[in-house]
Amino acid sequence: MRHRFWSAVTGADIPLNSRLGGGLLLPHPTGVVIHPDAVVGPNCVIFQQVTLGTLASGGTPVIGGHVDIGAGAKLLGPIRVGDHAVIGANAVVLTDVPAHHVAVGVPARCIPKQGFEPVLALAIQSPMECALPI
Repeated sequence: MRHRFWSAVTGADIPLNSRLGGGLLLPHPTGVVIHPDAVVGPNCVIFQQVTLGTLASGGTPVIGGHVDIGAGAKLLGPIRVGDHAVIGANAVVLTDVPAHHVAVGVPARCIPKQGFEPVLALAIQSPMECALPI
């Protein structure tokens, strides 16, 4: 009963059996739709009006860990989004997004994050050091 109440209040459709990793952050849950078969990794941020859904051909998105998904983005079909990726606002993602890439546009295209140094990422010791330029 509580699930239905919060679904009505937020306008979100997130089934109880969704496979969501710990630390999921929904700053503005209004209009978020997550297919029951979609997988969301740990410590992701999903903004308002995001859809994680399927296509007529089947399959659902698998989202890695520490992924930021901007407002209005649509991730559709059997795609994989790598760890630490960023999905831009209103992007329509129909293909895989590699780890440490930014997906922008309609349809989305992938751009490597500028300034990312894998060796430096291993040396992070506090959350305040995690800010990497995009």
